[in-house]
Parts: sequence; C-alpha cells; structure tokens
Amino acid sequence: MIYPGHWNQCWRRWAVTEAATLDRIISQLEEAYPPRLAQSWDSVGLVCGDTGETVARALVCVDVTSDVVEAAVAGGYGLVVAHHPLLLRGVDTVAASTPKGALIHRLIRGGCALYTAHTNADSARPGVSDALADALGVRDTAPLEPIPTELDKWVVMVPIDSAAQVRDGLFAAGAGEIGDYRQCAWSVQGVGQFEPLPGARPAIGSIGGLTEVVEARIEVVAARRLRAGVLAALRAAHPYEEPAFDILELADTPGTGGADSVGLGRVGVLAAEVSLREFADLAAARLPRSAWGIRAAGDPDRRIRRVAVCGGAGDSLIGAAAASGADVYLTGDLRHHVVDEALRAGGPALVDAGHWATEFPWCAQAAGILESLGVPTDVHAGPTDPFGLHASAER
Repeated sequence: MIYPGHWNQCWRRWAVTEAATLDRIISQLEEAYPPRLAQSWDSVGLVCGDTGETVARALVCVDVTSDVVEAAVAGGYGLVVAHHPLLLRGVDTVAASTPKGALIHRLIRGGCALYTAHTNADSARPGVSDALADALGVRDTAPLEPIPTELDKWVVMVPIDSAAQVRDGLFAAGAGEIGDYRQCAWSVQGVGQFEPLPGARPAIGSIGGLTEVVEARIEVVAARRLRAGVLAALRAAHPYEEPAFDILELADTPGTGGADSVGLGRVGVLAAEVSLREFADLAAARLPRSAWGIRAAGDPDRRIRRVAVCGGAGDSLIGAAAASGADVYLTGDLRHHVVDEALRAGGPALVDAGHWATEFPWCAQAAGILESLGVPTDVHAGPTDPFGLHASAER
C-alpha cells in the first residue's frame, strides 16, 4: 500500500509470529520474484548471509548505501533486501579497503545478510512497475514488454481407461495452463502397438506377443521450466513401464497479457481523464520527494487517460509505450535527444520522475512479503538517490 505524503518518515508494519529462517525468506522472495526473470547481465539473490540463521527484523531499500548499512547494523537488522545489486559488474575482491568491500564487511560483522531482487522484480507480477502504477492510480494494467512464453508441447499416448488419471497428473504438475485458462488439453483416439521383449514388465500384453491397444493421444502445453516436474508426473501417472510421449519445443511467443503475464513496464488507465499538467502534479504528490523532481515533456493541456509506466531507467520502452496507445509514459533517466525524437515522432507525452523515486514504491511491496512470514520489516525511507541537491536561479 502506498502512503502519499509520508515518504520521508520511516514506517513499520508489525507481525508477531515465530522468526523465519533466511532460507525460508529467500524461498518466499524467489517465489514472488523468480530469478529466471532476471536479465542475463544481472546479479540477483543472496549476496552474504547464512541461510540457516533466523531473521528477527528486516530492512528494505532501493540502494545499498553506507547510510543503509549503518542503519541496518545499528538497528540490529538481520537482513537487508535491496533492489539495486551492490555487486553487479565483475568483482575480483571484496577487500575492506574497497568501497563496496567495506560495506560487505560491515554487514557480515554486524550479522546482517544482504539479498537483491533487481530485474527479476522489474518483470515479476506484481513487481516494481505494478507498485509504481498503484501509487499513481493506474489500474487494469498489462506489461509493456511481455517476456516471451517458453512452452513445450507434450504428446502422450495412454490407454483409454487411464487417460483421465494421466491428464490429472499433468495438470497437477502445471501443464495445460494458457494465460487465464487452466486444464487445457486436446485428445483423440487411435490404435497403438508394441511387442514386449524379454526383461520387460508389460502392464498390458505378454513377452514376445504383438499387442494392439486403443489409446488416447493427449496434447498439452507446459512452461519449459516445468519440464522435469511434468515428466516425473507423467511417469508416475502412466500405467506403462515405458510411456510413449513426445516433447516439442514451441517457438517463443509474447505473453497473452493475462493476469499471470510478466514483463517490463506496465500500461493501464486512470479512473478519470486529466491534463498532462494535472498528471505531473499527481506524480509529484503521489511519489516520494527527491531533488530530481518531476519533469514533463509535451503539451501541458494534452488529455491523459491511458498511462504507461516503468520503474527506473525506462527510455528503452518509449517505443513500446507508443505502440500501446499510451497518452503519457512515466519513467526515470530520460535523455534529451531520445525525448526530443520521441515527441517529434508523435508519441506519448513523457514524464521523468527520477530513477529512485519510481522504484521506491516497490519497497512497501517487498516489505509485505517479509511481513507475511512474521518478520517485522522497515523501509529505509531516506532517499538513496545520488542526486541530492537541486538548484534553480530565480528569473
């Protein structure tokens, strides 16, 4: 939940239950923000810490700064969950004599673990851009750039009498899910044949005899990452010693945009139409205050209803925002020439609310995950934006 007007206050929501282990917390975080969604260049997951230790308190932040580390150690926190990786590019030392190494040493000596959810949290649903959309009142959202769905097609032959149990086993393993639909399958009947050889233990037929069986051909799809589990379920449910099946890797296709669709950015609608000037004021009121402020490009009187957003540096998605039919696209770190060219091309109005401010709403979302495990969690509300000063001359 977003609390407009209170971004500069440290806040806490308490849940009092048995302390959770770091391993259990990581499992829950990775369920919410699957590491498989991270970009290939990214570094996510546990940076330091003992997974067997219990965590009595946690702190969530956008950036791992010296202020954050000092607050974590001084406050007796057992875990820091950060959005931006502390160790992203190639690292060959964490010596205490280096700036980042000094922070790692401080955390370890203070008994505080560090965990990062970065581009996996950007693409997850709900994730960083969902929190940003919620803060701005943007609803009915879908990803701006869906992650292609990697699917297998399973073709299984099974005796008619066992078809239902095999289908149920495949469904229980996650097969047959397409967008907002479940238990999707296609079947047709045919005749299969086989000859059991010495050493076989046939469920039907006998050694050395040719057997013909009326079988169902069952076809389902399943996410490629579920292949091992689906195969295990198939073997467990199938009556044959050696089930007959095919696994076909389907061409990668964009997500369907359903409730489970994941990817970068979000696009949705406001409850009521506003002008660009009013939308910029709304962003200033709803997002945490930073020295960066709110910058908008476009006709101030342009009518805004359909809104695209992306937490962090999002100018790579301007084309996707334009293709989505958005009236405005709000993100951070927009560049002069990129904005100029986008406006000349007739795209949406553009709003730059800064990198840190557009990602900070996610902290409350991540805190909620920890609190659901009974871990009292604080959000480090002090800005970690490196741009801490804004000066303007009076004219």
